Formats: sequence, C-alpha cells, structure tokens
Amino acid sequence: MNEQRKASPAELSPEIIEAQFAHASAVARFFADRGMVGERAPRCYVQTFGCQQNEADSERIAGLAVLMGYKLTDRPEGAKLILVNTCAVREHAEKKALSIIGQYKHLKDADPDLLIGVGGCMVTQKHRADQLKNSYPYVGFVFDTGSIHTLPSLVHTSLGGGKRSFNVGESTGIAEGIPTARAISYKAWLSIMYGCNNFCSYCIVPYTRGRERSRSPEAILDEARKLIAGGAKDITLLGQNVNSYGKDLDGTDFPSLLRSIARLDGDFRVRFMTSHPKDASDALIRVMAEEEKIVRHFHLPVQSGSDAILNRMNRRYTAEKYIGITERLREAIPDISITSDIIVGFPGETEADFVATMEMLRRVRYDMIFSFIYSPRKGTPAAEMADQVPHDVSTARFERMLALANEISLERNRRFVGRTVRVLAEEVSRTDPSKITGRADSPRPIHFTADPSVIGQFVNVKITEADTFSLTAEMV
Repeated sequence: MNEQRKASPAELSPEIIEAQFAHASAVARFFADRGMVGERAPRCYVQTFGCQQNEADSERIAGLAVLMGYKLTDRPEGAKLILVNTCAVREHAEKKALSIIGQYKHLKDADPDLLIGVGGCMVTQKHRADQLKNSYPYVGFVFDTGSIHTLPSLVHTSLGGGKRSFNVGESTGIAEGIPTARAISYKAWLSIMYGCNNFCSYCIVPYTRGRERSRSPEAILDEARKLIAGGAKDITLLGQNVNSYGKDLDGTDFPSLLRSIARLDGDFRVRFMTSHPKDASDALIRVMAEEEKIVRHFHLPVQSGSDAILNRMNRRYTAEKYIGITERLREAIPDISITSDIIVGFPGETEADFVATMEMLRRVRYDMIFSFIYSPRKGTPAAEMADQVPHDVSTARFERMLALANEISLERNRRFVGRTVRVLAEEVSRTDPSKITGRADSPRPIHFTADPSVIGQFVNVKITEADTFSLTAEMV
C-alpha cells in the first residue's frame, strides 16, 4: 500500500489485506505443486446478479481468483471454483439466484473437488444465509459485500478440507489494493463509496451493504489514473448515493472529487450513478456544466410524483423540489439527458397519487425511465404497510405510465436526428451483427455500420434515425 496516500477512516489496515494476499499465494502454490498452471490451471466461473455495484464487486472477485492461480471461464461446466454474486433488491432476483445455485448441485456431484461460494447482498440476510447453510450443503462458503477481501482465506481453507464457512457481517471496512479482472479495458466501474444512510422504506440496501463509507480521494484518483493508463475510455463512478460522498471525510465532497477526476490527463469521459435528489447540489450542476469530460447525462431517481407517497417512501424531498433540480440542470446544461427510476403501486398509492407521477413525467420529460411495479422486500418498513395496492391495479397503472414514457422518449430521441455526435464503439450489435453499438452522452444505444476494429475507440457518427429505444447512425 502506498504510504504517501491518506487512508479513509473506514479503510482496513494493510496487515489485514497482506494476510489475505498470503492466503492467495498459498493457494497458487497449491496448484503449482500439482502442475496446475498455464493451460492446466483450474477454471473459475463468476456469475453476477444485480446492479453496477455488483458488477464492480465481481471484477474484484475475479481479480482475487486470478491472483490465486485460477483461469477465468465464461461457463460453469468444467470449473473448479464457482462464485455467485447475488442481489437482494427484489425477491425475484433472489429466487433466480437460488434456482441457479440449485442447478450447480449436479456439477458438484460429478466433481467433488468443485468449490462453490456464494456472495453478495442476498447472503447478508439471515434467513437467506440460513437457507444456504441448511438446504444447499454443497455450497462450501458464503461471503457478504464487506468480506470480498476474505475470499483467498475461504478458498485456502476449503482446499485444505476445512469446514464450511459463512463469513457474513464480520467486516464493513474498505479493502484497498484488491486486484480487479475486467472483461473489457475501455469501460470501467469505479466505486467511490459503499453503503447507504437513506433508509428509503422500500429498500433493503442499507441492511445489506451497511452504512455509508467513502473511499479516500487519493485512492480513487490513483485507481482512475490506472484505469485511464490501461485504456479506459468510459469511467462510471459508483455509489448508492454518490452525492453523499465525503460526508465521513474531511475537506472533500462529490463535486470536488468529480472535478478532480475530470481534469486528469487522457482521452476519456466520466459519468456517475446513482444520485439522491435530496443531495443534488448546485455545486454539482456547476461542475457538470464546466467540465467537458463529464457526460451530459444525469440519472436522478424520483420514484413518485406524489408528495404523500414520497413521504411514505422516506425520500425527504417534495415533487416541486425535485422539479426545481431538473430545471436548474436544464438551465445550466440545456441539452442534458435526464433519466429516472419510478415505482408504481407503492403501498397507499391512490389514483390521484399515480396521476401526480404522470404529471411529473410530462413536466420533466425524461429521456428514459427505469420503472418497476412495487414488490415487498422482507425486512423493509414498506413490506409491513397497510393499503398494499392490488397487483392488477398496479399493472394497469404501469402500462399507462410506460405508454406516456415511451412517447416522451421518442420525442426526446428525435432531437438528435441530423446531429454528429462522438460515440464510444462498445460492441457488435446483439440484434444485427453487421452493425456496431455505441453510446454518446445520451444513455440510448446508437447502432451504426462499421468494422469491428473500431470497438473500444471514439468515433464520430451522424444520427439518421430515432426510435423509442435506440438511435441509428452512419460513420462520418
């Protein structure tokens, strides 16, 4: 660890990390002594459910696996280590993960040397951890979001024939210096903080990821420099509420951190998610307007347009305050793309409340929304609230809202037709292999004809067509 860098108060000591690296070296020696190196190295399969933060966590999980001598694979068959990184935001995600973990039993039966570990948000819930312990005996170890750094010791113990381990709730510190393994070099997730203090009444995250802990700005900037040097063109700063960054540190906040990153040398762009409206400051808007490397896109979850529902959600802002933020954003950055999250059918939502949400869409005119029908999460206050909305009512409202949202999205997308924009070419189109898919500042995918050799590069394209969910372009 760099002694010149100032550590965050939540940062784990170097000795703790060094001990885990020692376990990783011991695992690597275990394989080397058996000739399991190079093409004969054991395979590790990492499966990820959930949000971008889980994607970032999985890159660290994969990095530790490589450090231990494993070779990453994109299929579970033939792997010697399977690591499942789970999500707990919705019940459906948990059930899907459990179903897939259940399917791995036949792989364990066929290969008793296979190790299976389960991590992520789901396992921080006692009833799920107990379920894995009692009903999935072939799962060798469990580690939560605060214990990713302990993976080497868990694997080392398992290889030595040790008992099953359920490493949950034992650490909430920030582990710096953990290696990452990224599937692509030109796009990167960069976690700037962990946890959440907001306790929205529908959300399980504060219970699964703990309280807010900010990484030191020095550690973040150091990682950003390494990403840029490694070819990163698109860097997304991650946090459950990035606007709260630095509240547990002295002398820094999110706008100043964002400006520092945007002023690093290199040809790249930076974006961030997610922001809580109660902390979206004028200083942040000003930094976005002034720094060219920050994309002109702001994801600002509103969840509802009704003050009564916002109050029941414990969101701590009003509809008018939210609209004021979007108006200041558009005044400072006229062409900004604004996206949002909306929950339909929250407990107690009346038709009038829903109409207020529809009015919010009409006033803000989002480029895109991510919308959900409310589903209870065990352990959250909302799950115990009276006046749960019938599913058929929620579904009907959801469809009405999507129709309006799609109409507005199409209108917003059409403003790009005829423009030339700078796009990061990201991948071959999943629906048309003759085209490349990329993104500009707007979150909408842009499809254009080009040779795959442009993937990972910035190119200029002219938008020729717009539909509800994407844009079509031609190379300039």
